[in-house]
Amino acid sequence: MLRKNDEIYLTVKGCTVQGSGVCDHEGMTVFVRGAVTGDRVLAHIIKVKKTYAVGIIKKLIQRSPMRAKNFCPIAEKCGGCCFAHIKYNAELEIKAQQVADNFKRLGKLDIVPDPIIPSPSAERYRNKAQYPVGSDGKFASIGFYAPMTHRIIDCADCLLQPKEFAEITDIFRDWIREKKIPVYSEADGTGLLRHVYIRKAAATEQIMVCAVANGEKLPEADDLIERLKAVNGVASIILNINREKTNVVLGKECRTLWGSDFITDELCGLKFNLSALSFYQVNHDGAEVLYGKAKEYASLTGGETLVDLYCGTGTIGLTMAKNVKKLIGVEIVPQAVENAKENAKLNGIDNAEFICSDASQAAQTLFERGEKPDVVILDPPRKGCDEALINTVAKMKPDRVVYVSCDSATLARDCRRFADLGYETLRATPVDMFPHTAHVETVVLLVRKISTKDYVTVEVRPEELELGSLKTHGTYEEIKSYVLHKHGLKISTLNISQVKRKCGLDVGESYNKPKKQDSKVPNCTPEKEKAIIDALKHFGMIKA
Repeated sequence: MLRKNDEIYLTVKGCTVQGSGVCDHEGMTVFVRGAVTGDRVLAHIIKVKKTYAVGIIKKLIQRSPMRAKNFCPIAEKCGGCCFAHIKYNAELEIKAQQVADNFKRLGKLDIVPDPIIPSPSAERYRNKAQYPVGSDGKFASIGFYAPMTHRIIDCADCLLQPKEFAEITDIFRDWIREKKIPVYSEADGTGLLRHVYIRKAAATEQIMVCAVANGEKLPEADDLIERLKAVNGVASIILNINREKTNVVLGKECRTLWGSDFITDELCGLKFNLSALSFYQVNHDGAEVLYGKAKEYASLTGGETLVDLYCGTGTIGLTMAKNVKKLIGVEIVPQAVENAKENAKLNGIDNAEFICSDASQAAQTLFERGEKPDVVILDPPRKGCDEALINTVAKMKPDRVVYVSCDSATLARDCRRFADLGYETLRATPVDMFPHTAHVETVVLLVRKISTKDYVTVEVRPEELELGSLKTHGTYEEIKSYVLHKHGLKISTLNISQVKRKCGLDVGESYNKPKKQDSKVPNCTPEKEKAIIDALKHFGMIKA
């Protein structure tokens, strides 16, 4: 019988997405913090429950080949980088497996996700940081919370953040100490400075510094401003007022102390103005990869109506606006909606409408006014979509739903709900936007299954038919439509003719011939070829 404070030898069989090793001891699962698949450890048991136990490494007996040298001196104390001790390729495998397991176990979905896409950079990739401010009794602490607590681990330089962020937090430490600025206490709600919030635009290198305060003024603000202005790139200094007894970092009111109300970044070829309250992906280069995959799944041809729910400052929808007939964005944060409208104007986009509303309420309003979107984009917070929203989206009958999620567990749950309403989860791709942390984004393509309700029954008498003209095969346009609807792929007439030739089918004289004698004809990709063969079988042109 395993007890607290026991010390036992364990071989690590697996690893959780929180960075703990998974072991078996006499039929009980033991999670060992900081252990890696393939490790052999002497573990000290710190907690025992009915079905599992938790331990820490007392001694590392045998090192796993997956184990890496810890790149951060405070990683074991800080709650951020649970994979700091694991090689990046191994981290990607763990995250990809978690996404696949959630689809199978929680969503009960028969889908194998595409290979995980790594982050373009694994260090210094974040463009935003929210540092809690506290005190150890003598000096100010500015850093991150220890795991499962609100105890602040002071951090001189986080290797996930730009180097300028360390310079800025050092300025705040000195200013607090020299000017005797009272720091906030969560215990009784006293004190002034709560958080230091910093954002950097990757393309323009502009920096916004935001002091979150339990009050409407900062003492010695002019001195702080002069110090911050000396940091290269600082373009905006903001006071955010948050007097609520809450864990929410930012309050609803912002005041510009110096510089601009916003900073400007460039993403996917567009410019975006970002205020302190704007949602924006923290990994700029990773976001371009993520949005590129979402755009691929949307399969836009130029004539669609696109609804972007949880649109934030409009980033995903606006990157697709020039490929659709109409864009409707929905966001509940008023400042973010104003930013989205400004961003549309900034980029010369005039086919976009933005609504400030709860996503579920807005979806119902759009349904009642008769909007019929071809594609719906969902990018909800970690808790996912509520059931009413999913029901409304399904009633609107979009051909495709592209769902972007930072939590594959709630994503799998929501995909199951969509499946029960006639949508198939066709493709899924994990995208690692947050190297060294437990988080991973996933983008999913859901397509609406065609039912008998989508067809009209027409009675035709035999004498009205010209039997000689009956077709026993699909036209090129029918094949294109089938592949787009079922596989989410846009194909060309040339693609179809190439596959038909391979299958020994007749192809018109003009098909598959280059316009110029010396021009090269692009070959159909294996993915498209497989989809076209499926269509040929569907239309009875080749044997199933």
